[in-house]
Amino acid sequence: MARIYTLANQKGGVGKTTTAINLGAYLAYFGQRVLLVDLDPQANATSCLKIEQNTLRGGTYEVLINGVPVGQFILHNPRLKISILPASTALAGGEVELVAEMARESRLKNALESIRERYDYILIDCPPSLGLLTLNGLVAAQDGVIIPVQCEYLALEGLSHLNQTLERVRKALFSGLAVRGVVLTMFDGRTNLSNDVVAEVRRYFPEKVFQTVVPRSIRLAEAPSYGQPISVYAPASPGAQAYAALAREVLEEDGIHIPVMQV
Repeated sequence: MARIYTLANQKGGVGKTTTAINLGAYLAYFGQRVLLVDLDPQANATSCLKIEQNTLRGGTYEVLINGVPVGQFILHNPRLKISILPASTALAGGEVELVAEMARESRLKNALESIRERYDYILIDCPPSLGLLTLNGLVAAQDGVIIPVQCEYLALEGLSHLNQTLERVRKALFSGLAVRGVVLTMFDGRTNLSNDVVAEVRRYFPEKVFQTVVPRSIRLAEAPSYGQPISVYAPASPGAQAYAALAREVLEEDGIHIPVMQV
């Protein structure tokens, strides 16, 4: 059965989609069967893999609102060895339409059960908000939430709000919701601020912060425009090495050993 991790942070611009794509790409590189679920109406994970909206037959909207089986819309990239359940612009109205649905917060969780045995990892990329779409992502996070946090001061305030939301979800919807780990992103070692944020986040989430810190990187910013994860676009770059290390860290903590020589 796949481990299901949801990437969430209600603050935008923290590297959430970048982390979802590149962590997924390296997990696939290391031999894992990976499904990326795009739950964001902006469909950035979908477009970053060069999937055109006008070519889609459906995606997360049809699964959540119409109850169509997930397997009908999963796309597989054989070169990257990663699959994706894409998002379309129709998902923008999904938040409102979900209000009238039964078991509205559990629709994604229930939908993924039918294909869970096909994958080793399912990564859910949530929108930068705390609405019903994100709640679906959190309830579906059977193995935990991965929280990307930008190494800037305002990110700390957002982290506090997210922690309060996670606690409310535990009380009302899913008592087993856990924080799998916090990923520090856009780190600039030349500034005291980045180092201070790292120290503060490690204090706020003791033993929950990944050792790998993702640096600020031009290559990471460029890769989506080429429809490629950093593992393909610039595998020797510091950003690529960081996400490779993050994937190793996740796998090792999940009890999956990867030979050191495999980069």
